[in-house]
Amino acid sequence: MKRYIILVLITVLFSLTGFSQNFNPEKEVYLLIRGDDIGSSHSANLGCIESYQHGIMRSVELMPPCPWFPEAVKMLKDNPGLDVGIHLALTSEWENIKWGPLTDAPSISDEDGYFYPLVRKREGYPPNTSLQEAAWDIDEIEMELRAQIELGLKYVPWATHANIHMGVARLDEKIGEVVARLLKEFDLDLDMEPYGFKRFAGWGDASTLEERIDNFSAALEQLGPGFYLFIEHPAVDSPEMRSIWHKGYEDVALDREWVTRVFTSEKVKNVIKNKGIQLISYGDLKKSR
Repeated sequence: MKRYIILVLITVLFSLTGFSQNFNPEKEVYLLIRGDDIGSSHSANLGCIESYQHGIMRSVELMPPCPWFPEAVKMLKDNPGLDVGIHLALTSEWENIKWGPLTDAPSISDEDGYFYPLVRKREGYPPNTSLQEAAWDIDEIEMELRAQIELGLKYVPWATHANIHMGVARLDEKIGEVVARLLKEFDLDLDMEPYGFKRFAGWGDASTLEERIDNFSAALEQLGPGFYLFIEHPAVDSPEMRSIWHKGYEDVALDREWVTRVFTSEKVKNVIKNKGIQLISYGDLKKSR
C-alpha cells in the first residue's frame, strides 16, 4: 500500500512539473546546445548552420533587427530541423557594424538612430552609451519588442521560444514584465525551471582550440543524469568577422570560429554518442509539456 502511494505521488509530481514520459532525467543525460546571434553577420549565419548540419547544436536564436536577418531566414527555411528562437535586441554592442530599432523609438536609440552598445554604464566607456543612462520609455520598448517578434514570426512562424540579447530584461522590473507578457502573448514563453537545468561547464579557460575540444569532451564524460544547457555564439573566421569587435573583446573572429570547431568536433560527437547523451532543443521541451 505504501509503495502504491509513493508511485501515485511520483506520477502527480511529474504531471505538475510538466515532464513528459519522453524524458527520463533520473537515468538519461540531456544536453541542450544553443547558438545565439544568427542574423547578426554573414559569418555568424555560416557558423550557426554548420554547427547544426555537422555538429551538436539543436537550437539557434534569430535577431530580427540585424543586417543579416534576411539571409538567416533563408538558411533556416533550408534547415527546418533546426529549432529557432527569437533573440530580441535592445543593444548594438559591436564596432564597425550597428543595428537599431525597427520602430520609431528615440528613447532607446542614440543620436544616429542605433541602439546603445551597453545595457549598463561601464567604466572606461564614454557617458550616455548605455540603455541604463537613457531616459527610456517603456511604451517604446514594448512597441519595439512587439515589432521584432512580429517580424520574426512573419518569416519563421515555427519559432518555438524567445529570449532577450545581453539580458536586458534584468535591467529593470518594468522591462522584464513587458518581455514576459509578450512572450506569453505570442506563445514563445517556456518555463525551464521544472526541468532543473544545470549549466554545462564547456571548455573552461582553455587557451587553444585543442584544449577547448579536450576540456569539452572531458566535461561531457563527467555528466550525470539530468538536463544541461550550454549557450555560445558560433561563427566562422573571416575578414568580416575580424572587423567586428568591441573594447575588451577584440579576438571575436577566432573565439567564435573555435566555438564552431568544438561543436563540429568528431571527438566531441563521439563522446556524446558513446555516452548516450541525448541532444535536445527548446522545441523538444515545448512538445513535452
